[in-house]
Amino acid sequence: MAPKNGYADWEVTQMLANALGFPMTYQHPSEIMDEIAALTPTFKGVSYKKLDEMGSVQWPCNDDAPEGTPIMHLGGFVRGKGKFVLTEYVPTDERTGPRFPLLLTTGRILSQYNVGAQTRRTENVAWHAEDVLEIHPHDAENRGIRDGDFVRLDSRAGSTSLRAVISERMQPGVVYTTFHHPVTQANVVTTDYSDWATNCPEYKVTAVQVSPSNGPTDWQEEYERLSRESRRIAAE
Repeated sequence: MAPKNGYADWEVTQMLANALGFPMTYQHPSEIMDEIAALTPTFKGVSYKKLDEMGSVQWPCNDDAPEGTPIMHLGGFVRGKGKFVLTEYVPTDERTGPRFPLLLTTGRILSQYNVGAQTRRTENVAWHAEDVLEIHPHDAENRGIRDGDFVRLDSRAGSTSLRAVISERMQPGVVYTTFHHPVTQANVVTTDYSDWATNCPEYKVTAVQVSPSNGPTDWQEEYERLSRESRRIAAE
């Protein structure tokens, strides 16, 4: 059912698809589930009727497991044992140097889900209110950076600003940040390199320079302003 004051997510997606020239004529999300079941063998037995009756169904759900599979790998792996393949080590083309003497690596933090698309809307932000740049005391001292200062993070690809946290978790020459908040612009700084075999982006080794900053960039301030406006609720 659509919300009283607007459209359901599936309806918005359908209107967007139609506007782009891909016709969708679903009348109810159950029809989408039926299409998934028809095209995906592991979801063959899933339907809205079954979900209403059982409350939850764990895949694979098919003719062999009509009520789902609470424990998938029981007695053996469904697809057999994993296959390991030796591959040649190919070093990155990214290099540090006088202009960019530090290596930036990025990653996740436990309290946020993946990039935080869901968890930034919950109380999880009390545990991780912003992305920060962790930097070793030696590297911070050489640059006149104090704990909590705003710093500018530059690479060959781009630049952004964020708050510094001086930490001995870092090795000298290495800095680290998470990427859960879009305003951080972490991926503006990382390179376009990717792994030759999987095409996975190379987020872990970007040559950067860190320097003192007066605060967020103009783009970051504008993004924050637009975010606040788009999320405010108009009075009825």
